[in-house]
Amino acid sequence: MKNILFAALCLGMVGLIQITATAQNKFKLLATNKTSTMEKELNQAADLGYRLEGFNGGETMFGGKETVAILSIASDAKARYKYKLLATNKTSTMQKELQEYGNAGYEYKGQTVFETTFGGKEVVTILEKDLTVTELPKYEYKLFATNKTSTMEKELNTISDPTQKFVGITVAETAFGGKEVVVITRRRL
Repeated sequence: MKNILFAALCLGMVGLIQITATAQNKFKLLATNKTSTMEKELNQAADLGYRLEGFNGGETMFGGKETVAILSIASDAKARYKYKLLATNKTSTMQKELQEYGNAGYEYKGQTVFETTFGGKEVVTILEKDLTVTELPKYEYKLFATNKTSTMEKELNTISDPTQKFVGITVAETAFGGKEVVVITRRRL
């Protein structure tokens, strides 16, 4: 009986230490092999006052093919941001979704190529919305995808609006069209 009480007391102390440490964590790491899970976990962490700092897709030692994100907590630790994760293997779908969320005030945070559990490859883009801004900016996004780097340069040089800025690039084999360069540009409307 004493051993059981001692074990319960130790487990209780471990739980208390864990709760105390969590309340003081400056950084949070999220890793998952499902894009839908990543969006859910990003928003749960944002509700606790965390903000996305960066992410990447790849193969980890024990997790397999995962998207890994690093978040940091703001000094005031208030819920301020909301995240939308876009994942698709079709250029037209990504362009449409980027514009839909750009119109709703979501700002580009980054992109990567993510290999899914079932062997598919998707371009994953994460967008962020600042919930404290009363008048949300709107963004116009353009997605360029090509197999040839020379073609990409030509396409980018067709941009005549000086406010249209480069925001991200991935170079990898995707289901978009094989080995591709995928570039996203943005301008504030």
